[in-house]
Amino acid sequence: MCGINGILHLQSQKKVDERILTQMRDALEHRGPDDKGIFIDQNIGLGHRRLSILDTSAAGHQPFLSEDGRYAMVFNGEIYNFKDFYGELKSHGYEIKTHSDTEVLMKLFQWQGLKMLNRLNGMFAFAIWDKLEKKMTVVRDRMGVKPLYYAFYKETFYFASEQKALFKAGVPLRIAHAGVEEYIFNRFVAGENTMFELVQKVLPGHAMTIHESGKIETNKWWDLKSEIQNHADIKNPIDWFRETFDSSIQLRMVSDVPVGVLLSAGLDSSSVLSSLYTQKYKDIQTYTIGFKEEEHNESHLAKKLTEQYHYQFNTLQLEGSKLYDRLLTATYFQDEPLMHLSEPHLLAISQLAKPAVKVLLSGEGADELMGGYVRYKPLEYPSLLHAVAALSNIDVFSKKPRFEKLVRYAQIKNNRDLIMFNGCNIFPKDIANTFGIHGAPKNEYRKKVYEEAKSLYPKNLRRQALYFDQNTYLCSLLDRNDRCTMGASIECREPFLDQRLIAGLGSLEDKWLFTGKKGKFILKSAMENRLPDEILKFRKVGLSTPWGDYITKSPEFKEELESFSRSDMFQMPYFEHINIKKLIQNLQQGDTRMVSYIMPLFMMHIWMKYYVEKFSTVLEVL
Repeated sequence: MCGINGILHLQSQKKVDERILTQMRDALEHRGPDDKGIFIDQNIGLGHRRLSILDTSAAGHQPFLSEDGRYAMVFNGEIYNFKDFYGELKSHGYEIKTHSDTEVLMKLFQWQGLKMLNRLNGMFAFAIWDKLEKKMTVVRDRMGVKPLYYAFYKETFYFASEQKALFKAGVPLRIAHAGVEEYIFNRFVAGENTMFELVQKVLPGHAMTIHESGKIETNKWWDLKSEIQNHADIKNPIDWFRETFDSSIQLRMVSDVPVGVLLSAGLDSSSVLSSLYTQKYKDIQTYTIGFKEEEHNESHLAKKLTEQYHYQFNTLQLEGSKLYDRLLTATYFQDEPLMHLSEPHLLAISQLAKPAVKVLLSGEGADELMGGYVRYKPLEYPSLLHAVAALSNIDVFSKKPRFEKLVRYAQIKNNRDLIMFNGCNIFPKDIANTFGIHGAPKNEYRKKVYEEAKSLYPKNLRRQALYFDQNTYLCSLLDRNDRCTMGASIECREPFLDQRLIAGLGSLEDKWLFTGKKGKFILKSAMENRLPDEILKFRKVGLSTPWGDYITKSPEFKEELESFSRSDMFQMPYFEHINIKKLIQNLQQGDTRMVSYIMPLFMMHIWMKYYVEKFSTVLEVL
């Protein structure tokens, strides 16, 4: 696990400035405190910060150079099955000299080029410079577990694991109006775009080749839709799932350093822990966020399960000044406004884990793969949503948060928007009525994913929503996990995102996902002989946080809330119709519905005040 960055001057032999390359690299020090390196060859420069996980010796140093001098590589991530290639590589004349997956990746590329990508089981973002053909190839893993950002600026190609490194190189920070629109309407920017005009992401499952001449080639090397369509029939789904899941866990335990588990009382992370116990792994540390508010607290069940397995339980609560400080720190690591609102807690629990482990396993991805969100349920009978819309004036529905949200969701009239806004807390009509903002963003990437989902699962809105989330919402969760854990110099691994599980689950019938009240029927069935009933039947809260209370009642947030109410943000054309003081007053008077409206704006205020100003003296926005 590492931070990578690079510079390629196009159509020029201008030498890369070592000082700038070093500044980029060291902006990512938190991603790799164990080692650092740079490589410069005239107009090409590569930088690397290393967190040593596999082969912690100097043999794993990067940038990694091929023995013939043709290739230079920087690599972020892990290839879990790297040892499987030893025999083949040796038989084709490639000698293995280290115990690192980096060397295997380089030699596979020398042997097979990009054709080797489909053989890899792992999470990765890497860049390889070909000195002979004068071209840079950048690659991202199937689901986008590892980040990779880039910018073209002044005839130069820049790339890095985080946007802040690009700004350190001199790429101007310009907030994109389209990015702000998407953040307000959809909670985050999906696809290749970001909150910044000049910065884009390499899409998951894609490779880009940038020639010194300026020519650019893009290759989609892994396609989820075709993987699902071409998957062989699964004859015994429960057995298949259990065996594949255990295999995924086993692969993700490949490490030369200690591994822990991010644990809640939910089915997903508990299943991870149960698999470790079943496979007789010893000395596992678990890490859980606790809350003093009983309705948000699940730590007692996590503690009970950990002790039942004779593992070591660790927990903390995050409140007051510590929460406020972690909020600011998490915003810096995230580079964009926080949208999940759990980022400070995940950062804090990762910092708690750091002295004992370098790797954490997470249950991320299970909900999006197996239908675990309540919000999928209304899509089973979309025709009934029109009837629900008429209930908005009935008092009982307006006072119960879940029903109140359902009534607002039911105002959406077409199937595409039901899918595209399914993961939102506020909807276009709400935004128009409360913010005075009309007209949803273009959402070209989201529309493309929706069309793929519709062609893969015609007339099945629930499956369309899953596929849509796998390509959008899940990516934002993976960004959160990566930034928060790497902010503490810890690697996060997600066993549910093994490509065998992703494609196989997508090929199963609905009953294996949606049967029962909570979804994830196949997971529950596979784990029913491993986990206690109190975990299998527990109504999971998730990492929910009482932000309304925190920002209105906590002394540490009072000054910031006052600053927020007077923010220049509300003088900008896009936000000029928002009466933020009235929204805050309503929240202070006990209207908890305001949390969904206020928090995206509050997090944008925090981001613009504490992040943007670090990199931009003149704010170019909207």
